[in-house]
Amino acid sequence: MTRALVVLQGNRRRRGEIFGLSDVDIDRQDNVLHVVRQVRWVDGVPVFAPPKGGKTRDVPMPASVLCELDSYIESFPPTEITLPWKEADGEPEAARLILVNALGSVIGRQSFNQQTWDGAFARAKLRKAPRQDGTHALRHFYASVLLDSGESIKALAEWLGHTDPAFTMRVYTHLMPSSAERTRQAIDRVLGEAIGDAGESATMEDEAGSDDRSDGLETA
Repeated sequence: MTRALVVLQGNRRRRGEIFGLSDVDIDRQDNVLHVVRQVRWVDGVPVFAPPKGGKTRDVPMPASVLCELDSYIESFPPTEITLPWKEADGEPEAARLILVNALGSVIGRQSFNQQTWDGAFARAKLRKAPRQDGTHALRHFYASVLLDSGESIKALAEWLGHTDPAFTMRVYTHLMPSSAERTRQAIDRVLGEAIGDAGESATMEDEAGSDDRSDGLETA
């Protein structure tokens, strides 16, 4: 299950949204993941509910993530789970969940933290910082990768499910490359290619001239 959770960080959803993911939420034609539900606990009862803020969204699905997810689904087929909708006494709602516990039921937050997440740190022989190394750290990792690749704050806010891009900016601005670094990278991309092409042309000319001189010596 740990591997499946990490794979799903390629479409960084909140933990409750990950637990509520169904195979029918995957749009293979457009390569997107529909975020339409989460698993919450209300008065000690697990329920299905809309994503945080009540807003559904579509998140790009990388081919590498889809491949790993398909491999997981092949080994562990989705399980149909029926839970109340939004409230403990809400109308029953069924969904084919990709991630379930060993008993084939919905995953509980506490049991996941203790058995799966903490267990992953133990197997990797890593020291876990309680306030820093929760599953939310994977959300920050997802954001840092996108920002480092030049993704806009507006797009990142949409993928993360933030209603206000200004909030995303406040949380993740420290992860954005500095203006100076972006300038260096931009110029390096353009001039680096040009200088490389010029150097290659000069090398070819030198080699051609050397061949001409060698031909002249041989015929003298």
